[in-house]
Amino acid sequence: MSREILRQRQVAAANWLNYHHLYYFWTIANEGSIARAAEKLNVGQPTLSTQLKQLEDSLGRPLFERKNRRLTLTDAGKTAFQYAHEIFRLGSEMIEAVHDLSPLPDRAQIHLQIGALDSVPKSFVMELVESALATGNCQISILEGKADELLRELAAHRIDLMLSNSPPALDETGALRVRSVGKVPISFFTAPDSRPVGKTFPDNLQGQNLVLPTYHSKLRHDVEHWLRLHKINAVRRAETEDTSLLRLLGVRGLGMVPLAEAGAEDLVRQKSLVRVGRVDGVYEEIWLISTQRKVENPVAAKLQQQFRLTNV
Repeated sequence: MSREILRQRQVAAANWLNYHHLYYFWTIANEGSIARAAEKLNVGQPTLSTQLKQLEDSLGRPLFERKNRRLTLTDAGKTAFQYAHEIFRLGSEMIEAVHDLSPLPDRAQIHLQIGALDSVPKSFVMELVESALATGNCQISILEGKADELLRELAAHRIDLMLSNSPPALDETGALRVRSVGKVPISFFTAPDSRPVGKTFPDNLQGQNLVLPTYHSKLRHDVEHWLRLHKINAVRRAETEDTSLLRLLGVRGLGMVPLAEAGAEDLVRQKSLVRVGRVDGVYEEIWLISTQRKVENPVAAKLQQQFRLTNV
């Protein structure tokens, strides 16, 4: 072997990134200290410190500096952390993609992971699930939570689709795909024994108890605006961000509740709720959100393009 070829191999080896060391660095940055990272990784602190030093030596830059007994990323460390985050995100995506596309018998089903806001009517989630099952042979996992939590899960590719009753406020990366899948009329409903008498809607709301969504939702602001517009003076008796609880409070007679008509149909059929009147001009818009991926989940991709709520 010539000296030049040997030199080139030595240079290549010196510049080769040790992903094991990179993962240790990424964990330290996430945990904020070597001690917590060592506990999470189940390795000794001296081992972790040594491997971090080896990564810094290979990169030729310090990645952390110690301030007030705390580790802080340097400019080089911030850059390395951004790349490391993307590298390990893509690694998780690769594993999920290979899992979904594997032809092995026990992997024949595509794993579809759906996130849904707590405030989205369960009937809409069920409709998305039914549409997914009709689209392809898939196994479905459903995660409920708040918008910021689910958007983080979506960005990390731990869920494939997100069903929301509000569009994301900001997409700095431009990676999100957001599409409206339906606008649902809103009506006030109440328990049969609590139905107001003697006046027509909306005057029959005057002085009545209301149970409303919390102010984090667009629906609450729209309903409040509608009440002011029609000069309705009602009592705000309770509020909740959980649509299922909102329905239950209405059934128990705590007050009139504004609900998507399609989401209250089952309770009306069961005579647990009665419709008081439609809130003209107020709708709940439902959005389907996904993010760009190197390898698409085929069922998620079709749903993002084709899914629409029916009977809305």
